Amino acid sequence: MPEDFIFTLPQPLPLEGGGLLPGAQVAYRTYGTLNEARDNVVWVCHALTANAEVLDWWPGLFGDNCYFDPADWFIVCANVLGSCYGSTGPLTVHPQTTRPWYQEFPLLTVRDLVAAHEQLRQHLGLTQVHTLIGGSLGGQQALEWAVQQPGVFAHLVVLATNARHSPWGIAFNEAQRLAILADETYHQSSPTGGQRGLKAARAMALLSYRSYDAYHQTQAEPADDTLEDFRASAYQQYQGNKLVARFNAYTYVVLSKAMDSHHLGRGRESIETALSGIKARTLIIGISSDVLFPPTEQRLLARHIPGAMYAEIESRFGHDGFLIETDQITHFLERFHAQTFAH
Repeated sequence: MPEDFIFTLPQPLPLEGGGLLPGAQVAYRTYGTLNEARDNVVWVCHALTANAEVLDWWPGLFGDNCYFDPADWFIVCANVLGSCYGSTGPLTVHPQTTRPWYQEFPLLTVRDLVAAHEQLRQHLGLTQVHTLIGGSLGGQQALEWAVQQPGVFAHLVVLATNARHSPWGIAFNEAQRLAILADETYHQSSPTGGQRGLKAARAMALLSYRSYDAYHQTQAEPADDTLEDFRASAYQQYQGNKLVARFNAYTYVVLSKAMDSHHLGRGRESIETALSGIKARTLIIGISSDVLFPPTEQRLLARHIPGAMYAEIESRFGHDGFLIETDQITHFLERFHAQTFAH
């Protein structure tokens, strides 16, 4: 059975951008049992709007009879700081003002997210992690963590991610934030503030998560006489409403800015130097149709991480393929862990 926990950081967290985050808490969930040798740990880093319930959002890869089966592995997934699924975020009450942070929540970077989870790892006494895995923003966290703590992780698996968030990706995020900031309710500091803007932001984001072919195959009109109320329009509305029902605009702004901050080379000699220090045996997975994190970004990772292996998912689902194409991911993992992977 999964178990839910809250870890409170013992001291205010120093933030990369300056200042301290007081009273920070990290919500996390574990599945399975830590074995006597303590060598069956799988740590999952989640993406932008996900949570610690990895069996819910990554079915087919995590779960009973899946590659990462809780019967075999001790699986840890922690909600990132800034989120709205139990960890400290914009809707958390500020310990000094007794009101939520809202848009006053401090800037977080990927390194701040990693710093909080590193404290959790130490709190749990997990000196070795068999596999660290993440996609998208989760992959950015995993890479940063593997650079910072090269001796902790035996295996690193990152999907649809990069060494530095691209100008293209930052521009997508900024367009989404503009939609949120244009919603006057965002500035009213309430739990429902910015919901119309968040709906529009999600509709924009979805275009970067999918592909031309995916929309053509799933949202094309069955008849030739449609003049309005198109299937594609309804789908964008549906996806926007779906996110609004489970997320909030303030968190979206905070975490999209954290993604923009990702840069493995910052304060280090270079991206290449940072990647060369990773000691984990590494599998890099790209997606053929990913327009947000194109395969060129994953190939760069594979070139500069010593001994890294690269595989590419053939998919029409674009960036979301890292959540959907679990059969292909399982196949690559089987070959990777059997050490029979062919370039």
